[in-house]
Amino acid sequence: MSGSAVAKSGVSRWFSRGPWEAGAMTLIGGGIIMLVQPWSIDLYGYSFVTILAGTIGYVIVSHFPE
Repeated sequence: MSGSAVAKSGVSRWFSRGPWEAGAMTLIGGGIIMLVQPWSIDLYGYSFVTILAGTIGYVIVSHFPE
């Protein structure tokens, strides 16, 4: 195996879609839970930012190789 093949496989393993998609969906789900909970106005206030960050992350991750 050449050095570039080793580096490429390491990079593609780091940027594999599966774990990153799961993390982005978890972030979106956490934002929705923050949005509908009745206990804390602070959590409610950050819910939109959390959902937005998860959505943008999901859009970016959807371009990663499988």
